[in-house]
Order: sequence, then structure tokens, then C-alpha cells
Amino acid sequence: MKADSTSLSMSAMASSNNNFNIVNNIRNTTESGLSPKLELADIAQACKRSPIGKLLPDAFYIHISALHSLEELLQQYESHARSAVSKINNVTIVKFNISKPKISYLFYPDFETDPHPALKASIQVDLKTLEVSYREYNTSNNPPILHRKETFVTPDYPLYQQFATLTRAQEALGLLDNSRSIGTRRGWEKRLQAHAVQLQGHNIVPRQIATINGKSLSPQINRHKAAIVRNDFSRPVRAALEAGLFTPGTTFFDYGCGHGGDVMRIAQQGCTSRGWDPFYAPDTRREPADIVNLGYIINVIENPAERREALVSAWELTRKVLLVAAQVTLADTNKGTIAYGDGVVTTRNTFQKYYEQEELKIYIDQVLGVDAIPVGLGIYFIFRDEAEAQLFRASRFRSRATTPRIKVQVKRFEDYQELLAPLMSFVTERGRLPSKDELPQEEKICVEFGTLKRAYNLVLQATDPEEWEAIAQKRRQDLMVYFALCQFSRRPKLAQLAPQVQEDIKALFGTYKQAWIQADEMLHSLGDLENIYERCQNSPVGKKLPKSLLIHVSALQNLDPLLRLYEGCASRTIGRMEQANVIKIHTKKPKISYLFYSDFDNDPHPALHTTMAIDLRNLHVTYQDFDINDPPILHNKDALVTPDYPLYEKFAKLTRQEEDWGLLDDWRSISHLSDWLRYLADHCATLKGHKLYWRKDADPYKLKALRAAVKTRQAKRHDTDNLLHSKN
Repeated sequence: MKADSTSLSMSAMASSNNNFNIVNNIRNTTESGLSPKLELADIAQACKRSPIGKLLPDAFYIHISALHSLEELLQQYESHARSAVSKINNVTIVKFNISKPKISYLFYPDFETDPHPALKASIQVDLKTLEVSYREYNTSNNPPILHRKETFVTPDYPLYQQFATLTRAQEALGLLDNSRSIGTRRGWEKRLQAHAVQLQGHNIVPRQIATINGKSLSPQINRHKAAIVRNDFSRPVRAALEAGLFTPGTTFFDYGCGHGGDVMRIAQQGCTSRGWDPFYAPDTRREPADIVNLGYIINVIENPAERREALVSAWELTRKVLLVAAQVTLADTNKGTIAYGDGVVTTRNTFQKYYEQEELKIYIDQVLGVDAIPVGLGIYFIFRDEAEAQLFRASRFRSRATTPRIKVQVKRFEDYQELLAPLMSFVTERGRLPSKDELPQEEKICVEFGTLKRAYNLVLQATDPEEWEAIAQKRRQDLMVYFALCQFSRRPKLAQLAPQVQEDIKALFGTYKQAWIQADEMLHSLGDLENIYERCQNSPVGKKLPKSLLIHVSALQNLDPLLRLYEGCASRTIGRMEQANVIKIHTKKPKISYLFYSDFDNDPHPALHTTMAIDLRNLHVTYQDFDINDPPILHNKDALVTPDYPLYEKFAKLTRQEEDWGLLDDWRSISHLSDWLRYLADHCATLKGHKLYWRKDADPYKLKALRAAVKTRQAKRHDTDNLLHSKN
């Protein structure tokens, strides 16, 4: 049914039954004071830049409560439209037309309570003539409805999380695919029926599949079918191994061990290892252990109370560290699933609850009364000992340092160099001298030198003291990053820190209070995006783009401490995407992205496979997979790594060769695989590994001209290199 569209007088509005108390004051003038033809492009661009609101090809929509978040230009533009209507009550959404000088005020009276509210009426204002028209949908049997309500409001809107959770669940089931067909009530109902689900408030539940004696039947859940036969360690156990949590004598218990792969492989590492599973190993006694694994268990339990009981029981068995892992990604979950409870039921009749990363942390923290540490997507470590937890946190932000080389031949140092090596290693690791009983070789060194300080003075004579001071400063910065990130949870008391960290604070800061003061100052400086931008542009490592800095994960520790803290705000709370090998630091908005490039080391121009972006304002996480047939690709790999990266020289030689051949002059033209292959062909070039070759089938005249251009470029680069070398 098509709604009526008419210009209303004040009397007509007063007699309408829409109950919105809208009074129009139409001005009979064409002198609006605006120049729509000149300004409309600016309005459209401002709409596209807005981080809040829903942008469609021809319009931009925003909730009335979020107007204050818009740029001043848009606020003034909307105010001018509002001046044509003397009073507007109960407006829900403001629509900016980005192809015409028009603004509409939309009325969704059930916006907060209805998961997909229907449009009841709209007022449209022509900014050129200030003519006002009104359209009513009350009598329509198929009105337009809203989806993705969280996009219209700001993250601090009281119901934002409720709206966002519903959207994520609908995306997981594919309910929002092909959105053109679900814009009206009938289209949406048809989509829900096709997926055998319905909505109860802001929750998705399955439609009744069958009934007996008037009672609905729930689907049969086969939990044991969710167990996976693995050929290697599971992700949480592998993460614990890489973190060094398994030491000689460590005991391990796998709570919900499935087929027992982790139990077997940990036993092969020489540890006492056992596991229990209600289906595959029900007779195993559940015993306490140093490390307990609850890997991908809570996400397959459909009963919330039983899910909570499993988490609590596993924690009660834990002596040192509990590993908790659950599904957090939504890839491929929109096929063959139906909604059930707070998750989905697959075609194999297994249950899966897909968590958001922050949602999973909140759940663990609330149930166990802890501060879980994220170590990867969907993986958390929970330590029994707070000091061990803080030591683990601090170690994750410790940068690499190299022991200074011997620069001066000192006879006495040469005589005792082997004895002094452990002392030098300790100072390199901690940035300070050992306190009493921290260094096992202390007694032997003191026999020869009297004190550790005297021994260290001999080290300073043979090395560069400034290099040792640089190490101390690096350790000072490491601790500042760690303490600044502690602000996002509970600030640890000094007594809760490991003894060696307490000694670090005393030696490097003087007092615990001074360490916190400096960390606070560092954290507050993150709010200045201009500062972030400048530090990215001045970074000695990383590929600088107009709006971001790209670095390989191996180079993170070489970044400016403030940029390490910036990235830490994302990784400390959310964790990094598994397999991510490149980090993207955005400079125009508070955002960190983790990128996975396939075969980074071996492919001269690896393809972008997946990205995970974290908005630091609300910690909202978005994922994106890329077209395998024509993905974005990476150039200048050497810029992303440090010179000590094993393959740096190979990467750098390729980049220099591609620059000489003119292949990197316009990076926008070579961003995707198809563009790059076409560009190579145009330049008569082909790649074999990390080296360029001329194509054998190239036109000889074109090839001759290209060769000459390459020689000219090489000569210019050679002259430039010589000039820089002479200046240095």
C-alpha cells in the first residue's frame, strides 16, 4: 500500500490521528539562505565521515539523541530544516538526503521496545524552498521497519548493547543478508519463517518444531558430536606452552577432554596429564592440577546454569592457571543452523554459543570474581596467584634488548668475562643491578670483586655506558606501558607484584607512586590523535600510509612506547586475532586492526586474508574476510619489519628492484592482485620468488625503452645513496 504524500496546513495537522503532537509552520519563501547546489557535496561528505549513524547510498540516518555527535556543519543544516517546523515532538530518526537538499523526520514510537519498529509517519523538509510535507503509515499493512538499531545511536545509549547483541545474532544466522528484501514487515516475516525462528523481545528463539499434547518439543542436543579430533595441540594449550606455563613437574587436567588429544600430547612432554569428559572419559576422577583446561566447553553447553557450573568446577580444580577458551568468531555460522536459547543448533544437533570477546571476558570475570587475561581470540588465562598474574602481564609488554658489545679492550675484564656474563645478562633483562639473592652467581662474583656494583663498573669500562642507560630507559618504558594498561582493570597493590617487579620499580622509578604518575601521564596523552599521527609518521619502523601505520607483529616492541600503549589498549582487553602478522595503527580514528596476510615470508606480495578491527571507543570488534580470487596484496614488506628480521635483506632487495622498475610509483593502482598482475604485464615484468625478470614474450621496442628507464632510475638512486653516505 502506497502512503499518501501531501503538504499539510496547521489545521490539517491538528486534526490528524497520529498522536505525535506535530505542528507545522510552513514559510512561503524561497530565500533559505543556503546554497544547496554548492553545499550538498559538503553535507554528503560530512555524513560519510560520521562514526555514528547509518549510511546508505542515498541517505544518512541518525537517532535524535545522537545529533550532538555530528559535525557542526550537519547540526546547522538540521537546525535550518527544523526552523521550518515550529514544534516536533517524539521524533525518533533524522534522515539526511545526500543527493537532494532534503531532511526528513521519522517517527518510530516503539523504537526502544520493538526489535524492529515500524515507521508510523514522516515529515520531509525541502531545504531549498522550506516546503514541508507529511506522510502517514498508520494504515499501512506493510510499513517500513528498522534493522541494526545500534547503528543509529551512540555507544553510551542505554540500550546500545541490547541492540548490538541482537544484530550480531541475526548476522550469525544470515537473517540480515540481502537486506533489500527485509525492509518491510512482510519481507522480514518471510525471512524469519524461512529460517524457522521468531523474536521474543530482543532475543531470537526457534519456532515450535513439533508439539505433543500441546507442548513444544526442543531439538535434541548431541554435545559429544562437537568434540574435534585434532592432529596438534588445541589453541589454548598451545598458547600456554608458548607462554612457558608448562615447566618440569607441572600437572595438567583437561576438563571436557573430548577425544583426549591434549591429554596425550602433554603427557608426551613429560607432565602428569589426565582428562575427564562426560561422554568419552566419564570414569576419570576429576582431580586438582596446576593447569586446568576448559577448552571450547562452555560454548557447547545449551543450559546456562550447567555452563556456569562447568566454569566454576574447573576453577575449583585449578592450583595455578585455568585456561578458558570459547568460540568468538561467526564465520560460516549462517548455514545450516537454527537459533536456540542464547546460541544456535547446527545440522549435527550440536549447540554453539558464539561470544563476543569482551562478552566472554565479562562472563568469566563475573562468574569467578577474577580479572581474566586475554591471550588470543576467545582464549583467557586466569591465575590463582595475583603476583603471578601481574608478572605474566608485565612480561607481555617487555621489549627485546641486546647486551652491549665489548668496545674497549680491558685486561681485567677479559680475564673475568665468563664470570661477568650472567651479570651482564641480568642487567640486560631487568635494566638494573640484581638485589640480594637474585643472581645465582652472586657469591662467586663477590669473591672476586667484593660487590656486584664494583663488578658492573668493570663492565662499564669495557662497554658503552650509554647503551646500558638506553636499556634501563627501555625497561622503564616497558613498565610504564604495563602500569598504564593496568588502569583498565584493578590497579595492583605493590605487595601483589612479584618481588623482581617490586625491585624494578625501586631501581627505575624510585617509588611506586612515581611509576603510577608517569604511567597516568602516558595514558592521558593517548587522547590526542594528532600526537599519535606524528609518532606514527616519525616511526623508524613501519609502512607509513596517509591514515595509518602498518607494522609486522615482530616489530611491535620497536615502536614508540606511546604507540605500544595504543596497541595495548586493544590487545590487553580483546587479544589479537590468531595468525595475525600485521598490525594497523589508525591515525585518524581511535582504532587498531589486526591483519592476516597469507604466507608473509615466502610470498613476495602476500594476499590479505582476514582482518579484525577494534574500535577503541567502545571495543566493538568487526571481522572481514577477503575475496580469494582478487584480494588486496602487500608491497614494501621490508618497511614493516626491522633490519634484524631474518628475511629483511631479501625483502629490501625486491623493493629496491621494483622501485627501479617503476612498479611502486602509484600504490593505489596496485592494491589488489588483479591490478598488480596487470601492472606487471604492462611493464613487461614477471616475478619468480623475490626477484623480478623481464618477460621473454615482451615487445622488443617496449622492452628496450623500459630497460633504459630502469638504468636511469638506478643511476639516480646510486647518486642519492652516495650523497647520503657522504653526509653521514
